[in-house]
Amino acid sequence: MINQDKDNFRDSIGTINEDGDRNVIYPKKPKGIYYKYRTLISWVLLVALVSAPFIKINGNQFLLFNVLKGKYNIFGQPFWPQDFYLLVISMLIGVVFVILFTVIFGRIFCGWICPQTIFMEMVFRKIEYLIEGDRSKQIKLDKQAWNTEKVLKKSSKWFIFYILSFGIANVFLAYFIGSDELLKYIFEGPSNHIDILIKLGVFSLVFFFVFAWFREQVCIIACPYGRLQGVLLDDNSVVVAYDYNRGESEEGRSKLRKDEDRADKGFGDCIDCKQCVHVCPTGIDIRNGTQLECINCTACIDACDEIMDTVGFEKGLISYASENNIAKGEKFKFNLRIKSYVVVLSLMIIALVTLLFLRSDIEATVLRLPGQMFTTTETTVTNVYTFTLVNKTVTNFKDLQIKLITQKGFLKVIGGKISLDNNKLTEGTIFITIDKKDLSSSKVELEVGIYQGDKLIETTTTNFPSPLRIN
Repeated sequence: MINQDKDNFRDSIGTINEDGDRNVIYPKKPKGIYYKYRTLISWVLLVALVSAPFIKINGNQFLLFNVLKGKYNIFGQPFWPQDFYLLVISMLIGVVFVILFTVIFGRIFCGWICPQTIFMEMVFRKIEYLIEGDRSKQIKLDKQAWNTEKVLKKSSKWFIFYILSFGIANVFLAYFIGSDELLKYIFEGPSNHIDILIKLGVFSLVFFFVFAWFREQVCIIACPYGRLQGVLLDDNSVVVAYDYNRGESEEGRSKLRKDEDRADKGFGDCIDCKQCVHVCPTGIDIRNGTQLECINCTACIDACDEIMDTVGFEKGLISYASENNIAKGEKFKFNLRIKSYVVVLSLMIIALVTLLFLRSDIEATVLRLPGQMFTTTETTVTNVYTFTLVNKTVTNFKDLQIKLITQKGFLKVIGGKISLDNNKLTEGTIFITIDKKDLSSSKVELEVGIYQGDKLIETTTTNFPSPLRIN
């Protein structure tokens, strides 16, 4: 049985005190093997995050999400609105993968990979430690009057925070409008793009607000993924957990006293030093069990291991473990639930890969001109169409031709042959004329081909309406 400090600890989040006011969290600076691993992974991810919009593959931005123009680049591969179904499948794969990962490892994504955590803990928090000091010094600084020291430290910290927030806003802008466009704005000067500068300023204030004040509340209150954790975890999930059997024993936790025989008195290995609480970035007590606020950052593991090593106890009082492992000694096993997620994820990945291989280099659309009726002569029927060709490759196509495939007739492209540059689209108008004797009904489906020389590179279909009665 877990010895809880409060029976109602689950009734309120750790960042709210008994009066309902904000309980400001001052996490102690973490250190230990897990923190070293997290730091290494974080710097790799930070470099990737900042550099991704500026990396080009065959002239394409590595990652681009230009919603306004409907253009997306994923790992240097361009996608257009016509490929939206591929993006939807990719997003669903990401969701299923996160669900599977959470079912197995809990909220480890939040503590190790999430950009919010990485920027907060590995950038902004480190600057705060550098300027204001560790936990005790930060508490003391916030309680003291606004003297020269406090004004200097707070203002310098906030100034650096805003400059970093402005830089982050620029990086995220590059993801949405393209790095070339962003660099053009920069070199042309802010005076020529006041509207962009205002938007950047607003987003910079949002990032500043998040990292200077809102902080862990993003993970606890705003992030929907944190809420999903409650329905995804089960007793088989491997999470950051406190071994209450070892820590509490028969008589619960107790402060360490010199020359005390803890085993004889029935005390567990937890010496109630509260280092696991002080180092937690969301302010929880992991000894109360798995909680919504826990982001599996492992700071408490490092802190507890250091104390256990100091007092001569075995490490691992807090570790990665499942409830079944702690309560029953059972090892992790792939149950039916996990296997089902794996099957669903595998099928979706297979479907996506198949669709990517079947994806054509050129996307063609041929539609009748809106509001335009067919025209007839004694022997023929003519319809007017608009066409759109999208080049999804880095290859330039020259002298493209549009021809009828399934129907005898005459197709005329206004302007003659078509050129299509890489990652561009072109539009135009075509006239299709068919002899009445070759029409079998009032609406015939036509298959149209896009050719480069004699090579067919894409096909599409459209309808060809004609008079109801054909003489």
